[in-house]
Amino acid sequence: MASNLQVQKLATLTGHRDCVYTLAQAGAENIFYSAGGDGMVAAWDLNNPEHGELVARVSASVYALCYVPERNLLLIGQNQEGLQVVDLTSKQVLKSVALPKVAIFDIVYTSEQDKVYVALGNGGICVLDGQTFELQTIVRKTDQSARSLAYNPVTGELAAGFSDNTVRVFDAASMDVKHTLEAHTNSVFTVAYSPDSTLLLTAGRDAHLWVWNVAEKYSARGYQIAHMYTINHISYSPDGRYFATCSMDKSIKVWDAATFKLLKVIDKVRHAGHGTSVNKLFWSAHQNQLVSCSDDRTISVWDIIKVSL
Repeated sequence: MASNLQVQKLATLTGHRDCVYTLAQAGAENIFYSAGGDGMVAAWDLNNPEHGELVARVSASVYALCYVPERNLLLIGQNQEGLQVVDLTSKQVLKSVALPKVAIFDIVYTSEQDKVYVALGNGGICVLDGQTFELQTIVRKTDQSARSLAYNPVTGELAAGFSDNTVRVFDAASMDVKHTLEAHTNSVFTVAYSPDSTLLLTAGRDAHLWVWNVAEKYSARGYQIAHMYTINHISYSPDGRYFATCSMDKSIKVWDAATFKLLKVIDKVRHAGHGTSVNKLFWSAHQNQLVSCSDDRTISVWDIIKVSL
């Protein structure tokens, strides 16, 4: 496996007292947020990664965070307790939005629609007004969990992965279902559009990575068995040349986005990686650093360096 990438572990961030489930970009490319089972939401600076700052503490576990850049807000999905809207400038809770008392698995904000979409454990997708955060509607096509969301700004579509093994592509404005993708054999935990919006990548509990052509009515381009166990998340590099996957098999894999060839495996043996399930990735534009979080309560920062062969 010839690789023109080198990986170096830069830092291990500690402080969370339970599994770390989610990561989110901040306004500045060197800042990101983390949250998990302990209900603590922390901010981290990649220029000084050892010291996290507590941004909020909520009463329930957190699977999902979402940053709203236009207003410097952080949306926190409290499982069973609804959505908290935090003003990061004042560190005040602006609003608590009551939602069905179930798990919140993903949150997406889009400025094009000026809406917030929230994926729920009862299969519903909540649509909130992007200014007032008032609940506008709940769309529910299955009683199996809505696990992941991705917005395509070119087509105005919202892709959602569900635990009924399907991916549904909605018109983000009307929330009508445009396409139903039925290839996975188990829950779909992660969906991601390529940065140029031409491809949709989907993965989940069956460990299969599927690739779909957006312009061809989401025709299947193919799939590969990408990990040994559940794939939890997919994240593209800022330049769109690579993407990374992370898994319950404790590994992170880096792929060529054009050829889908595996370039690098990051694990405990080779790179002092995580000891348990890797739950989420955040690929920062800050020096092309990749951030991962895990059930082992730590966050790792990885330097991904392209080298000339």
